[in-house]
Formats: sequence, C-alpha cells, structure tokens
Amino acid sequence: MPKMVLLAQYLSINANVLNSFTKKAEVTVEVEDKDVTTFASAGWKEVIGGLKSGELACDFLQDFAASQLDALMWPLLGTVVPFEVRPDQGVVSATNPKFTGSILIKGWNPIEGSVGDEATVGLTFPTSGAVARATT
Repeated sequence: MPKMVLLAQYLSINANVLNSFTKKAEVTVEVEDKDVTTFASAGWKEVIGGLKSGELACDFLQDFAASQLDALMWPLLGTVVPFEVRPDQGVVSATNPKFTGSILIKGWNPIEGSVGDEATVGLTFPTSGAVARATT
C-alpha cells in the first residue's frame, strides 16, 4: 500500500503561489443528503444527494512585508478568486493531482496568536461553483 507524507504541498490563490507561507491547505467537498423516506421505505431512511459544496482551509505564517502574504490577501476580501492545491509542488500527474476552483475570501485575520506564538493566520474559505480534480 503506497503511503505519502506531505512535504512540499502547492497552494495558489488568485494566481499567487503561497507555498512559502503555507503550513496547511485542505480541500474538502461534500454533498447534502436529502431525506426521501416514504412509508414504502419499510422503516429504513432513504437519502439522495443534493447540492455540492466545498471549502479550502489554510494555515499561513503571516508576513506584513511589501508584496508578501498580508499585502496579497487583504485586497481580496469579499471577492471570489481562483485556487489550486496539489499534494506536491511537482508537475500535475496521476500521482500528483490538482484540485481547482474558486473561493470566496470572506474573511482575513491579519493578527492571531498569543505571547510567544508565531504569527499565523488560519481561515476557511467556501468554494463558489465546482471543484475540479485533474491529473494533466
């Protein structure tokens, strides 16, 4: 059974490659379950899939320098922008698929942490529209 350790994950938001700031990038997708149980279901619940949705959860190391993380993300607040996530920074392939779509930058926490903590930013962005998986 193949195993993998994430060592060089790739993240791009709005065509900005953010690998040097990123500690975590998680793409999740799900579908609503719609209850279609009737008396003919013989006491068993029946469900079908409804609307699909997704999220991109990120943990960043903050950087306030000119043209760095905060300067890139702050202007995006309230906009829908493209994203791409890959398990590795290498070329897209069957063993390094890319996940793409659009996200709403619905919030930005420029300052997080306590005394002695590294300056981090942790947010979850909802997807807007389809999330695609590609190997080429």
